[in-house]
Amino acid sequence: MASSAAAAAATGRAALVKAFDETRTGVRGLVESGVSAVPDIFRHPDPYASVPLAPPGVSIPVVDLSLPAPLAAEAAAGAAREWGFFYLVNHHALVPPGFTDGLLAATRAFNELPATERAAHYGRSVDGGVDYFSNFDLYRSGAASWRDTIEVTFGPSRPDTGRIPAACRAEVVGWDAHATAVSRAVMALLCEGLGLAADALEEASCLEGRVMVCHYYPVCPEPAPWGSSRTRTPSCSPSSRRMMSVKHTNEDGESYWVDAKPVPGALMINVGDLLQIMSNDKYKSVEHRVVMNSHEEARVSSAIFYNPGKRGDSVFYGPLPELVSSENPPKYRNFTMPEFLGTFFKRELASNALIEHFKI
Repeated sequence: MASSAAAAAATGRAALVKAFDETRTGVRGLVESGVSAVPDIFRHPDPYASVPLAPPGVSIPVVDLSLPAPLAAEAAAGAAREWGFFYLVNHHALVPPGFTDGLLAATRAFNELPATERAAHYGRSVDGGVDYFSNFDLYRSGAASWRDTIEVTFGPSRPDTGRIPAACRAEVVGWDAHATAVSRAVMALLCEGLGLAADALEEASCLEGRVMVCHYYPVCPEPAPWGSSRTRTPSCSPSSRRMMSVKHTNEDGESYWVDAKPVPGALMINVGDLLQIMSNDKYKSVEHRVVMNSHEEARVSSAIFYNPGKRGDSVFYGPLPELVSSENPPKYRNFTMPEFLGTFFKRELASNALIEHFKI
């Protein structure tokens, strides 16, 4: 009886998801239609029910890229070990002033085009390395996130940039170059923090696989914690202006959600599951979530996920050899990137199954 009811509920949800997706206008289309309540397919459990909010004074670390390299490396490594997240400031030698503001403005401009113009770009085939959709895991997640996304795969194969919407094409292509320069600098700091050569991660092709997402979060009609799932990321990701909370566990084993409050001009960097594996648990990937937008204006953000570009069946990844010894044996087995990515796309986003799958 219970199984029949669950099957019926799943069938009903599948029909609702399909109907929503076939509008080709995303969450923005729901808002344009005048929806006054969050549809059931976007409703998540209360994200703070089991984990409390952080006590006053607890905040995500800040790393200053203008510091002398040894100090910046120490700060970045400490944040990656203890938090898995940090703000990056004073990176302006690598990013032209105002560029990220322009990127976010262009992302907003595309998402606020008339529905018929947006719908022409909507789909899930990722033709030419470019797509526009709502929720890449819409058909398999327990609940959808209240957002629409432009996704561009910049590596290892170059996309057909002509397929990027004209409203944001120049900014998206430019951000790939600037963000990669920032990521090269950050990876060098993280390598130095592990006692490795500064280019160790770059030599492992970790800058060559790149996926950019530009998210648009329409105003939510209900001021409640709906429509944004908890997640972990597969790789290292610099992002700009996300409305995020990070799950932090302190030295006493106490866990709580820490809001990522805006830091003017900062980028946010996070350690992904792959970097945790390659560092042999020296750095950690942590659970985080994007918080529902109940403000009066839609919000936008952009992130790039980096992972190795060498994808052959004979190219293996795992803990870096320099970090493994008889005293510190490998905690993970080796794997190819096709296996890693295939495992990532099969699991629930909030799960640590990706890490567990490769543990020895």
